[in-house]
Amino acid sequence: MAKDNDGATQKELHSIVSAAARGRLPPWADCGRKRREHMGRVSDLMGTWAELQGRRKTEVNRWRAAGFLHDVVRESSPDELRQYMSEKRLALPPKAYHGPAGAALLAQDGVGDEEFLHAIRWHTLGSPSFGPIGKALYAADFLEPGRRSRRRWREGLRERAPRNLDRVVREIVGSKIDYLVRAEMPVHRRTVRFWNSLLDDP
Repeated sequence: MAKDNDGATQKELHSIVSAAARGRLPPWADCGRKRREHMGRVSDLMGTWAELQGRRKTEVNRWRAAGFLHDVVRESSPDELRQYMSEKRLALPPKAYHGPAGAALLAQDGVGDEEFLHAIRWHTLGSPSFGPIGKALYAADFLEPGRRSRRRWREGLRERAPRNLDRVVREIVGSKIDYLVRAEMPVHRRTVRFWNSLLDDP
């Protein structure tokens, strides 16, 4: 057990998670320079949000690590990732394989923080079971400052997120669904359930 800077006792983070909070990836990571830069921006944004919310140092590092690990195998092909997917999850869109596969690899290496793994597993499609770290990762992946489209809108959402994360996430999910509907593209049922869960929030 370790103590945070406010004196509260916290469970120590897994070594992979602690390393990721400092910008270090596991040896099996598959992501190039540009992808790592994106992951670093997501990590920095999540860490900033966690600090602004007054979270303890251990939790800030946990949020940073989730941001840095979310795309840890993003550049592996769907065929390479199939071996880490359950039969049921093979029905997911192949572009979403990297979330469940990355979470499975982290679990194989001993990361047992299920909320953390759930955030990484479903950061692409969303989940009605997300806790704060899952919602923050979903939002930060979309809002990190390297994204070039609708910059002023994204900047406004980034500023609001630490104070009202649920409403910011709701706006992001609504925007994504609206885009898919206008483009006459399917909306995954998990994303629909995520949206409905956000409507239940105050």
